[in-house]
Amino acid sequence: MNKKIAYLGLFSAVAIIFGYIETLIPVFAGIPGIKLGLANLAVLFILERYSWKDAALVSLIRILVIGFLFGNLFSIAYSLAGASLSLLVMTLLRRRQGFSIMGISIAGGVSHNIGQLLVAMLIVENTSLMYYAPALLVSGVVTGFLIGILTSETIKRIP
Repeated sequence: MNKKIAYLGLFSAVAIIFGYIETLIPVFAGIPGIKLGLANLAVLFILERYSWKDAALVSLIRILVIGFLFGNLFSIAYSLAGASLSLLVMTLLRRRQGFSIMGISIAGGVSHNIGQLLVAMLIVENTSLMYYAPALLVSGVVTGFLIGILTSETIKRIP
């Protein structure tokens, strides 16, 4: 139990640090919403090691701390929507046979972007934001793949 609490604290801190680092990196300045998703490494690690509840806790802590320090209520809303849908999809895929950590991560990245896009369309009350969907879906696959690799390597190295 102590090891679990230590990992939850450690990976919450890692997620916050990675979230902060992402605020400093303008990945694709022309398309809003595209980020590397480095903080998802911590969430995916905890999901793989423990449970969806623990992963949700790490995700919520990260979203609230980063949102209040470097964002606003809208950024918190977008992040909560994306993270919730992403965690739901990753949890469902993790329970099924045949999905690697890479596949789960890619599905998480894509669903995170879909969740954020849906909330954005609700907030602005305009479906024309769907024009961003192809770029967001491609970025979700690419970043999900990269986070999957990093998470896989992290899992191998941390007992």
